[in-house]
Amino acid sequence: MTDETPKTEVVQDPVSGAVVPAHPVGEETALRLTLTTPLYRGATIAMFLSGLGFSAAAPQIASFLVNDLGASLTVAGLYYLTALTAPVAGYLVGARSDRTGNRLGLFRLCALAGFLGWAGIAFSTQLWMPFVISAVVLGFAGAATSQLFAALHDQLAQTPRASNDGVVAIVRMALTAGWVIGPVAGAFLAAQTSARVMLFATALCTLAQILPLGALKDVPTSVPATAHGATAPAAPGVRVMAPLLVFTALYICVYAGESIKYAYLPIYMNDQLHLAPALSGAIIGIQPLVELVLMPVAVVVARRTGMMKPMIVAAGFGVAANLCFALTGTAAGLFAGQILMGGVWGVFAALGIIAAQRLLPVAVATASAIFLSSTALSSALGGLTGGLGAAAFGLPLVFLIPAGFAAIAVIGLILMARTKAARDL
Repeated sequence: MTDETPKTEVVQDPVSGAVVPAHPVGEETALRLTLTTPLYRGATIAMFLSGLGFSAAAPQIASFLVNDLGASLTVAGLYYLTALTAPVAGYLVGARSDRTGNRLGLFRLCALAGFLGWAGIAFSTQLWMPFVISAVVLGFAGAATSQLFAALHDQLAQTPRASNDGVVAIVRMALTAGWVIGPVAGAFLAAQTSARVMLFATALCTLAQILPLGALKDVPTSVPATAHGATAPAAPGVRVMAPLLVFTALYICVYAGESIKYAYLPIYMNDQLHLAPALSGAIIGIQPLVELVLMPVAVVVARRTGMMKPMIVAAGFGVAANLCFALTGTAAGLFAGQILMGGVWGVFAALGIIAAQRLLPVAVATASAIFLSSTALSSALGGLTGGLGAAAFGLPLVFLIPAGFAAIAVIGLILMARTKAARDL
């Protein structure tokens, strides 16, 4: 007698690593699951508020330092180096989270730190104050995002589904959507009121992240609590963390081009190509729109091919994009470059945090913190090499530098794809 039971297609869930049915009966879509689950829904709203607030302040902070506190352009530029404390603070918060399992409690504390930090900057009366506040307080505030993604991981791992990776992508898309709206909203608010009002609005957005999550508690995990005499698990050693650290270093190489692009592409378009402001704005604005469209596509592709192949292709897009900036000299070439950059971040924004957590499954909060806080290091790397490159090569050839960084990432990801840790992604 033959077995006529239908075969069920299975996939590996990128979040939990479990093998689950690809299309199980009654399976909820990622969107429906996000809307109906309090943690997922709250995290989506919180990430939108986070992106909205931070991206509103980021383009305005240098002008605030110059116009309101009397800083020189050089000193104002040094403000961005204060973000170098973020990886250290993120690691400390992540390690504490992994020892205790207290994801949402630490998330709320970090969001509160963000409110106090941005409010302190808004009311600063001396130039040194924003520098100290950013280095000490906002470094810990940045860990809020990593704690929220760790909490998502814990709950998603409780019920492996094929749609779990889609939930993470939707939450990450909300963060990107905030970054699309934030710069415009921040510029408008600052113009209509003042930079101080805009910065305090950023503080309110940061604090408001807490509200969508209400009084939700963490999902119980296998992490033993330190209370009642329980022994906390040891922090993972460097050898265990090596795959994550290598992946993060390659991500830094990809991301380093962003600070170079945002510093010099507007200058190149305005001063050398003499493009109309509307055209320049359209070129800058096309990237996040492409990114939002491609993020769910990246999840679908990764489900079939694994994560490494899409990320290798995306890093290759980074090489091509920067070559477009450096060599084309036309608006069409810049549009092409920005569309390619949308492809880069459509993939890495959707898959990067999931890959980082999978590379260090014994400490997902630490993994999240290390990966997400690495943008500060990449911004510093891009700012330093971009400044030296602009002086040495001028515009637009400075964009050959991020093309080189992206090429290093392509080679590194290809080599990493052959390792055992990456083959499981």
